Amino acid sequence: MAHYGGGGRPAHLVASIPARLAQDAPSISFEFFPPKDDESEAALWMAIRRLERVRPAFVSVTYGAGGTTQDRTVRVTARIADETSLTPLAHLTCVGASVREVRQVVGAYAASGIRNILALRGDPPGNARGEWVQHPEGLDHADRLVELIHGLGDFTIGVAAFPDVHPDSPGLDHDVEVLVRKADAGAEFAITQMVFDPESYLRLRDRVSARRTLPITPGLMPVTNLRQVSRMSELMGTPLPPGLVARLEAVKDDPEAVRSVGVQIATEIGQRLLDEGAPGIHFITMNRSTATLEVHQNLSL
Repeated sequence: MAHYGGGGRPAHLVASIPARLAQDAPSISFEFFPPKDDESEAALWMAIRRLERVRPAFVSVTYGAGGTTQDRTVRVTARIADETSLTPLAHLTCVGASVREVRQVVGAYAASGIRNILALRGDPPGNARGEWVQHPEGLDHADRLVELIHGLGDFTIGVAAFPDVHPDSPGLDHDVEVLVRKADAGAEFAITQMVFDPESYLRLRDRVSARRTLPITPGLMPVTNLRQVSRMSELMGTPLPPGLVARLEAVKDDPEAVRSVGVQIATEIGQRLLDEGAPGIHFITMNRSTATLEVHQNLSL
């Protein structure tokens, strides 16, 4: 079995995410999407450089909808490790890949000095709400992916959490059991899908914390475009609270007002989460820095 470790990379590249989450000050992190072309990649790097100034605990680059854009994700994540002062959290899914191919991706991350991996089952390619089909030589659940990564070297492994219940799950009890299994397999922290209802996050966090020590960081996305967030909500199976929708619908014909209300809502949600003891905030940036920085500033972070 291949074993990845060492490499003598700069210390910031192997910063411990769990150690940062355990500190008193909230851990702030940012999530980006892989660019589709050279123009959007330039915009992504502009956002990364602006957000780098606030010294986040880590940053991540997700896969595209339905598990696409893996190659670009791996390349952009490696470039963050090589060219910035940021600690990258590498995404890795089971979608459409054999165990051998998954090991190769882990090796590519390790070669760039990356030691933090977010292990995900992933969405079906082409249709995030379609039927999930296991690769004949691959893995079918995130806990098995955690076990695989754990055996390949000195990696810190994070996993996904679903406060509003995973779309394929029968209920919250099942989701709690899944997170417990992931922790038992070697996961050291979790990050949620975007949170629009703090109560759902607190419910999941408290249920899991009664069973295992697993810090769960809520995902937060400042809404700047109602149609876009509605589409993301549908893809992720995360319902939008009626009160939130009503506030945005009231100003839907004024893009600047939508953006302003979206920043205000994100600030309110973020403050509640921090007041309730969340270990930090994971900002889903949509590759834009301005609204994220506004919420960051509003929360006195």
